[in-house]
Amino acid sequence: MEILIVGAGNMGKTYAESFLLSQSITKDDLLILERAPEKVEALQANGYRHVICEPSPLMGQVKLVILAIKPQDIKGLFERIAPFMHAEQVVLSVMAGVTIDTIKQDLPTTKIIRAMPNLPAQIGMGMTAFTAEPSVTRAELFFVQNLLNTTGKSLYFDKEEKLDAVTAISGSGPAYVYFFMDAMIQAAEKMGFSPSQAELLVTQTFMGAVHLENRSPYSCREWIEKVASKGGTTEAALGVFQAQDLEEKIAAGLQAAHQRAIELGRG
Repeated sequence: MEILIVGAGNMGKTYAESFLLSQSITKDDLLILERAPEKVEALQANGYRHVICEPSPLMGQVKLVILAIKPQDIKGLFERIAPFMHAEQVVLSVMAGVTIDTIKQDLPTTKIIRAMPNLPAQIGMGMTAFTAEPSVTRAELFFVQNLLNTTGKSLYFDKEEKLDAVTAISGSGPAYVYFFMDAMIQAAEKMGFSPSQAELLVTQTFMGAVHLENRSPYSCREWIEKVASKGGTTEAALGVFQAQDLEEKIAAGLQAAHQRAIELGRG
């Protein structure tokens, strides 16, 4: 077996399905450690052949261990899995706020990669930032990046502290988008649209705007200028946003998220 996924929650399942869909591995290459009996049964019913409820010597066979569990679960888990791991294994952690040093203290390997994916990874549209210890070889890093790219796009950083800022931008970012969308939907309903009409108007507008920006050489600022004709409706709305210092408020929110990410990393 090539890969062990520890935890079959949303992120663990996302990785398993993405790796298989991209044909990076087969189900024979994959070992899953999951303690919840109902999840084990569901995995087995879906054809996953190697699923275990408790740590076992099978774990020593894999090259890559993916930690896809909640940060608060690590202490007891690390004590249970460490005896079955060895120094040549690579560990990929997607646990928010858990530093590489914390993982090194409790697991018998220094080959650690820390990644910060976001929610759209579940549909192959994710943004993942990652960093790695120097002991991880280029070949190992390339292998892991290819796996991460099955869930969207990835970006490597030399310094681990960059992941705190990434958490504030792309990690928490989908919630900011949903916040703005929800505000627009509520405003549309107040203008007399039904909830379904309001949702369609807003969601399609967001989807179209993002795809248009991605497929063009223009920046967001340039697109704003193209949409906002002088004295028009868009300029009226933007004028209110500017008068309310909306850009500064957004920046302040992201800074608060960044600071909180740093605090969580310190424990």
